[in-house]
Amino acid sequence: MDVVAFSSSPNLIPSPFTSGTPSSRAHRLSLRDSRRRRHPLPALRSHPSASAPASVSHHDVVVVGAGIVGLSIARHLLLHTPLSVAVADAAVPCSGATGAGQGYVWMSHRTPGSDTWELAVRSKQLWEDLAAEMDGLGGGGARESLGWMKTGSLLVGRTSEELATLEEKTKVLSQAGINAECLAATSLHALEPALSVGNDGGAMFLPDDRQIDAFQAVSLIEKTNSSHSPKGRYMALYNDPAMSLIRSEVTGRVEAVQTSKNILYGRKAIVVASGAWTRSLLHSFLGPNSTLDIPVKPRKGHLLVLEKFEKLKLNHGIMELGYVDHQGAKSNSLPLSSKSNEDEDDASSISMTATLNTKGHLVLGSSREFKGFSREVDKSILKSIWDRAGKFFPALNNIRLDIDEAKEIRIGHRPYMPDGKPVIGFVPDLSNVLIVTGHEGSGLALSLGTAEMVTDMILGNAGRVDFTPFSIENRFSA
Repeated sequence: MDVVAFSSSPNLIPSPFTSGTPSSRAHRLSLRDSRRRRHPLPALRSHPSASAPASVSHHDVVVVGAGIVGLSIARHLLLHTPLSVAVADAAVPCSGATGAGQGYVWMSHRTPGSDTWELAVRSKQLWEDLAAEMDGLGGGGARESLGWMKTGSLLVGRTSEELATLEEKTKVLSQAGINAECLAATSLHALEPALSVGNDGGAMFLPDDRQIDAFQAVSLIEKTNSSHSPKGRYMALYNDPAMSLIRSEVTGRVEAVQTSKNILYGRKAIVVASGAWTRSLLHSFLGPNSTLDIPVKPRKGHLLVLEKFEKLKLNHGIMELGYVDHQGAKSNSLPLSSKSNEDEDDASSISMTATLNTKGHLVLGSSREFKGFSREVDKSILKSIWDRAGKFFPALNNIRLDIDEAKEIRIGHRPYMPDGKPVIGFVPDLSNVLIVTGHEGSGLALSLGTAEMVTDMILGNAGRVDFTPFSIENRFSA
């Protein structure tokens, strides 16, 4: 029996202002100590803190959070408006959920007519447009600049009941204009020989689904954003946590964000796009008397990364049907309570996901659990991921995973919302403060559409996608 171990690597943290290639940081960033140190912060204030000298700068928009969503918001503003932007983050890009995902730009796990459907469709189109733009520049094109792969996706099931569900999903997606095909086990084997779903299973095949590498995509976005720095339109401040909001003593309007080292004035808008940390950050910003409590919470996930793995060949991105069920979104028909659900806190799940990236690395997942902001590696979770993958890929059953050597993993905290949809909107009573969070495992896939939406909100435009489902107002109860 073969043994698979994972080589450990140092915690590489690149300089936040270098434009290093993705290879200098990809696949290792998830191993760094990215706890994104967030200490208790002072509440919203009417004047800057005098505790420490700070550098003052003026911008049109200030974005708190340098994940894929925050950086994409900055990019869209820079490319499509004359506005200037500053981005501040307590850590560095790809140190949170962005760097710990599998890079799905998929429609297979979406539901036509749901609140997020139009946002997903629009965002996928924007990724397709960006990939086409990169291909048009020659060289390595979108594959090199974005890790863009036209793999298509397979959503698979192993029972006749699951196959029936897949047949229905195929019908619904096809009616919504998505190129989808349902495959029985025999046809599926011809597409993906290493995959086994038994005689009763099958898959839904979406040939137009795509895959992307978050590290490469972020590197490209950073490069685009930084090209506006010489013109005075862009500033990036990493390892510089936001401490408080500064309010005008005259108008009451929020004027600036004070970080540990800087005061960033935003003439038009302050955007808080801090992922799973948004709730605690808002509590710190708005103080104990605030009635706003957005119930976003961290949903921890593990992924295994097997570098240049040659013992299993995949032709497509693959996800089991149970992954969709385990997203666990509740009905959004009623206002959400900010109080935690004890059963939810204990819930955990393992669903098979498998992708190969442009470097030939096999990425296996995935887990979902509520463990706060714990970065601890759970060996039982790793074993469960490996064992679950073996049920779909028999070749893995002949390979023993040495868990004690399993250091090459990705751990991230998805920003989970109980109603299963992001929060994108202005804070009531703070007309120039926008909250953008709650994308859970879809931050990368939805980032470009979200960025376009936020830009439209700031400019007062109607927007291509309806803002209403993502609004803060009347959505939460105390």
